[in-house]
Amino acid sequence: MARFCIHMAYNGLNYCGWQTQPNDPTVQKTLEEALGTLLRTPIAIMGCGRTDTGVHASDYYAHFDLDTAEGGGMPDNLVFKLNSYLPADLRIFDIFPVPYNFHARFDATARTYRYQLSDQRLPFHQGLYARTYFTLDLDKMNRGAEILMEYEDFTSFAKVHTQVKTNICHLFEAHWDREGELMVFTIKANRFLRNMVRAITGTLIDVGRGALDYDGLRRVVERKDRCAAGTSMPPQALFLSKVDYPWDEIWQRPMNPPEKITNHEIH
Repeated sequence: MARFCIHMAYNGLNYCGWQTQPNDPTVQKTLEEALGTLLRTPIAIMGCGRTDTGVHASDYYAHFDLDTAEGGGMPDNLVFKLNSYLPADLRIFDIFPVPYNFHARFDATARTYRYQLSDQRLPFHQGLYARTYFTLDLDKMNRGAEILMEYEDFTSFAKVHTQVKTNICHLFEAHWDREGELMVFTIKANRFLRNMVRAITGTLIDVGRGALDYDGLRRVVERKDRCAAGTSMPPQALFLSKVDYPWDEIWQRPMNPPEKITNHEIH
């Protein structure tokens, strides 16, 4: 049995998120079906994280296991075949062998998201940005992002009634930039809660349009109440743009499992 990593990207507009759902199109289901057809065996894929309905990923990793004892291993041209077989809104960059205990989700040390906003109509960015009708002060929004960096508990920006054990997240980066006619919010952390980036974006927009001052932003965070934060922004403007791994450490692990291995040794 060998483990392989997939490096890929997808446009999420036509999918109900990453994770397989019984009756809805998802990225995971589409990819598993394609791999199963081409490899002629059922394939179960573990992604580096869940993305919600309509959310995109320009840098995404997943892993799967394949019994290479029969059939000679992974076909050399599998990436080409997959890209020919999959819908045009999914692209495979690479598939490569990884150590047996590599885990696309748990080995990731940080994730970066970007949210694309504009106060202009952008016909060539349809489905890839959100339109705002407010005049926004990006300096104020950046100051608001700096304030968020002081906190670790992001309960106020988390979707309620989820099964996560903690709402603690460590932010490494949060800032707004202008890219042509786009206003782009970039945020990087060790982990994110469901709906967190879109809720933070909506709250910082309130700061940028003068509806929420800095003290008010602090009160929002400290209340730990989702009702205190701003509107959750539309999903189609959100991208998972980078996933970080400690590759130097990962490549030092053994590629194959030992002959005898206990369950707790594999993620």
